[in-house]
Amino acid sequence: MADHNDLGNLGEERAQAFLRQKGYDIKETNWVTGKLEIDIIALKDNTLVIVEVKTRSTEFFEHPKEAITYRKIKNLVNAAHNYIMKTNWMGETRFDVISVIPHGQQFVIEHIENAFIPPVN
Repeated sequence: MADHNDLGNLGEERAQAFLRQKGYDIKETNWVTGKLEIDIIALKDNTLVIVEVKTRSTEFFEHPKEAITYRKIKNLVNAAHNYIMKTNWMGETRFDVISVIPHGQQFVIEHIENAFIPPVN
């Protein structure tokens, strides 16, 4: 596996641990529907939380949260819609972004709640 895949997987593991520590109930990881994927699906305070994890080795060129493009947002919204329909979820849903950047032996984790509002088609 390529080094960037290893870093991405490690970032997702750190993001999951971070969310669990904050009281989130992780329901799914790397949930796939068709060609779309959601990194983490969790519940917190009766809200379904769709989480996109962005891990970068540095923020020198681009902070991880800046890598969330309009196309990525649309894909996340479509994947979330499929999950909601499959599970018959009837409550609130929000979209979060977690950026993970290694800093020596530690990781800098930034959790952005309500990172975006789903676009209207």
